[in-house]
Amino acid sequence: MPPPPASHVNENTACARVVFAHGKESGPWGSKICHLADIARTHGFIADSIDYQGMTTPQARLLHLLALQDNQPAGQALVLVGSSMGGYVSAFACEKLAPHALFLLAPALYMDGYPGEPAACPSDTVVVHGWNDDVVPVESSICFARSRRAALHLVDDGHRLAESLALIGELLARQLRRVLDVT
Repeated sequence: MPPPPASHVNENTACARVVFAHGKESGPWGSKICHLADIARTHGFIADSIDYQGMTTPQARLLHLLALQDNQPAGQALVLVGSSMGGYVSAFACEKLAPHALFLLAPALYMDGYPGEPAACPSDTVVVHGWNDDVVPVESSICFARSRRAALHLVDDGHRLAESLALIGELLARQLRRVLDVT
């Protein structure tokens, strides 16, 4: 799917950017990311979604995301949003990219093939995870959120969080408003 059409956001004057990191089996402009990108644009953010298709390891995706640092304008607020493997990548990118906020959807943390403990996550970190997730154990998000005192939202949903899209959109909108209030 191609990226959504350009919105009213002027890329030259926008003071904030949201960067989406999709999961292992999805693409950069799936329905969930398109929905959340529209919310970001409505709040005046530039919305980018990195294409990780063909990159099978979280380490390769992390290196790809860290290259963003070279293109991030000084002083521009950054919000990282990651789903599943993209959540793992976004959490680990925080140490180098120093985002203002982190929004994670069923992040693939503490699993085989996903080594380490994310460091330097921002204080404004929000995690959403489905109780019925059969891909990433909900306990991983509970552990991650507990150790950081991050906002944790557990919902009656599965890994794709398809039934929780309205709530996820509202949670992201609240976080984006907080970022704008402090930048």
